[in-house]
Amino acid sequence: MKQIHNQEKEQFKKLFAQEHVEHFEERFKVLEAFLQTERHLTVSELAQMLDDMGHHLDSSFVSETLKLMCRFGFARRNRFDNGEIRYEHFHLGQHHDHMVCTKCRRIVEFRDQDLEDLQAQIAEANGFHMLQHRMEIYGICGLCLKNRTRRMPLTMTKPGERLVIVEFNGGPTARMRLMAMGLRVGDTLDVITNVSKGQLVVAIDFKRYVLGRGLAQKILVEPADA
Repeated sequence: MKQIHNQEKEQFKKLFAQEHVEHFEERFKVLEAFLQTERHLTVSELAQMLDDMGHHLDSSFVSETLKLMCRFGFARRNRFDNGEIRYEHFHLGQHHDHMVCTKCRRIVEFRDQDLEDLQAQIAEANGFHMLQHRMEIYGICGLCLKNRTRRMPLTMTKPGERLVIVEFNGGPTARMRLMAMGLRVGDTLDVITNVSKGQLVVAIDFKRYVLGRGLAQKILVEPADA
């Protein structure tokens, strides 16, 4: 990896000089800090890294430099499901995909040649010439699963989860209301959306249910594989 980073630095110097990019020394500091971590960084996180290293550069300058690095192929811009823009290394010939934990936001890079070959085969079978692709798998990482309570209110769940209703809380009025909607203990449901402080949408047997957070809090669920 050190050899790759040295190559990146040399190409950075050559291309930025060739294109007469201003403030080269400061921009090179941005690249050096960027290459020191394998994390997917926001502009503010990289600016803080530089500040900790004693390079006090304005966030707007760091942002502009990252955009230039994307333009010349040294970085790649990602916007994962929460909409926050993050930047990662773009090393030539080293494609990878991502797994994103929807609970702790950890991003895991992975490579699988069998998967790459299968995607190329599928494209070819459909008469499609694939130029590039991106795969993002969203779920809950092993550490978060290990530390997670098995039984929880529906409000604590994540979109994409499949769960079983195990109990209704809140007294007979709440239970009657939920049952009148068509919900029953033992039902398996899929979480469609769960927006913080907003309504939840779940699906049971291909039927959608919209629930306010107060009512959803009274529904206790467990993972369907429990």
